[in-house]
Amino acid sequence: MDCPSCASKIETAVGRFGGAEDIRVNYHAQVLAFRLDEAATPRSAVEEQIRKLGYGVAPVEPPRVATGEPGAVVDDERASRARQPWWGGTKARLAALIGILTIAGFAASLAIPALDHWAYLPAALVGLVFFGRKAIAAARAGSPFSIEMLMSIATVGAIAIGATSEAAVVVFLFTVGELLENVAAGRARAGIEALGALVPRTALLVENGTAREVPAASLKVGDLVLVRPGDRVSADGEVAEGESEVDESPVTGESVPVPKVEGALVFAGSINASGALQVRVTRPAHDNTIARIIRLVDEAQEAKAPTARFIERFSAIYTPIAVAVAALVAIAPPLVVGADWGTWIYRGLALLLVACPCALVLSTPAAIASGLAVGTRRGLLVKGGGALETIGRIRTVAFDKTGTLTEGRPRVTDLLALSGPERTMLGFAAAVENGSSHPLGRAILDRADADGIPLRPAKDARAIPGKAVEAVVTGKRVSVGSPSFVAEQARLSANAGEVVAGWENQGKTVVIVSVDGVPTGLIAVRDEPRPDAAEGIASLHALGVETVMLTGDNVRTGQAIAGALGLQVKAGLLPEDKLREIGALKAQAPVAMVGDGINDAPALAASSVGIAMGGGTDVALETADAALLNSRVVDVAALVGLSRATLANIHQNVAIALGLKAVFLVTTVLGITGLWPAVLADTGATVLVTLNALRLLGYRFRGLAARG
Repeated sequence: MDCPSCASKIETAVGRFGGAEDIRVNYHAQVLAFRLDEAATPRSAVEEQIRKLGYGVAPVEPPRVATGEPGAVVDDERASRARQPWWGGTKARLAALIGILTIAGFAASLAIPALDHWAYLPAALVGLVFFGRKAIAAARAGSPFSIEMLMSIATVGAIAIGATSEAAVVVFLFTVGELLENVAAGRARAGIEALGALVPRTALLVENGTAREVPAASLKVGDLVLVRPGDRVSADGEVAEGESEVDESPVTGESVPVPKVEGALVFAGSINASGALQVRVTRPAHDNTIARIIRLVDEAQEAKAPTARFIERFSAIYTPIAVAVAALVAIAPPLVVGADWGTWIYRGLALLLVACPCALVLSTPAAIASGLAVGTRRGLLVKGGGALETIGRIRTVAFDKTGTLTEGRPRVTDLLALSGPERTMLGFAAAVENGSSHPLGRAILDRADADGIPLRPAKDARAIPGKAVEAVVTGKRVSVGSPSFVAEQARLSANAGEVVAGWENQGKTVVIVSVDGVPTGLIAVRDEPRPDAAEGIASLHALGVETVMLTGDNVRTGQAIAGALGLQVKAGLLPEDKLREIGALKAQAPVAMVGDGINDAPALAASSVGIAMGGGTDVALETADAALLNSRVVDVAALVGLSRATLANIHQNVAIALGLKAVFLVTTVLGITGLWPAVLADTGATVLVTLNALRLLGYRFRGLAARG
């Protein structure tokens, strides 16, 4: 399927067969699922009808059958298209051929003016043959007024009155638009399939006290697997033995590794940071966390009706009426009142040209192309016109926290020396953390480096998973640990305890530096908001757009960040929870989701429009409808402003095109204007909407987006 309208055509065609029920077409996943009573209609008949529409079919791959999609078929060119570059596809070759023929026609018409009408005919006919065949097949399958039918009628009408140059340009631009949609959809599908790479292909199965490597897909509920430090967890389960810290950011968005002890749950795809763990499998491979996320993305994209292109929405009414009126004008007066056939056929042809939707066909793509070009120059990547239109209609923006509203990199925010100089305390902590890959350790090392504190040598370093790290520095045993760990070793002063509680209430992670068992300092670390986050939220509020933060982080941290930025918050959410919250918001009004992680993929797909931060994961970028390449929160408001300007331009273009047609419809029927004025009206409307669309190229962004 090359464009979203393909899905509706296939659904209509299959629905005409007896015994076909529960028909679902997922354009993004390229899957058709349905229930079929083969006593009423053989499966081969359905497949043959789909092939007649111009699509290949093949049985769905076995892994997808496990997701419960009976009777499913999938485009059999999907795999080959994923491997080949976009310029190697049928649409790319067609666009190149029509473009070459159009340029050749232009050159020929300049060299030999007498060939003007015939010079563009080959380009127009190539497009007419390609789209005309699809239009006829769709009409026979129950979709008579498809976008291909609209284009075919427009092309035939233009050729009939000698406007072959217009016909050639229209089919060329339409083909290029189809090609761009196909490219964007292909990249989105590749991003979804990349989710599976988070789960390792193999696992270490523990049997009789020894571990052996087995395929991760073969793990069963109850199996015991070994997860070494640095390994990805191969299955959803609970810790049966060992202690460690696990980086769950790919799954939940939690910015700090989570301590895991016996009985704690772990998710497939998360990363073991320090100690070895033995995990008891609680879910089979086809139902682990990542598999469920993949399913959620597929289901969300299937449920999200693609933004119908303006002309396709309008064609269901416009095309039959326009053709019928032109035909009536040509034949009704001679048949009813004996009027002159030549006069009324001439007027009918002129009316057909007036009715020719060339200006309408060009009006929306021209505005969209200008809007996309302006956005791209400013680092606002929008994947198609449908998304650009939708962004302007949103009433709520939901933000992920880690890596979206915040930088995704914890930093030291506060230091307090309980005894001795602050620099000495920080130097001890940095020496202990030297070489650490833990986010908190890296934050301490970064602060020491920024303050110009040299690193002292440390020896006998050891980690106590989830609690502390220790080492001997200049002959002293130094530890950097959690408040609960230090409380087991020594008593904090009342003043220090109040400081720790205050910092923790601000959503900060506090560690205590102890020297020979005596607490000597406090260090607070937090993933801080991006510098422009507050301005970005305020800009959205100024546009009348509500904001809410959806995060997998803990409630305390979520409330602290949201309170500082001035937006609502819902914390402690898993991917399924984010999806549910998006669904509730979407039921009230169009909603946008802004995120950067794997865990955001289902919510990005389920929202009215998904927006990814440029520094996020590939899956988030590919699943989203738009991306902020400069990773600035304020660019969300800039994107909304650009979309609204584009929508206004589209409305103006439609008014120009329909207004001119309405005027010349009356004057043509009355005989005031003839064929050549009709040509000028149609061409004039096309020129006007194009010029109006080009005004968008001068669109000026406000605030930080303009300074970027």
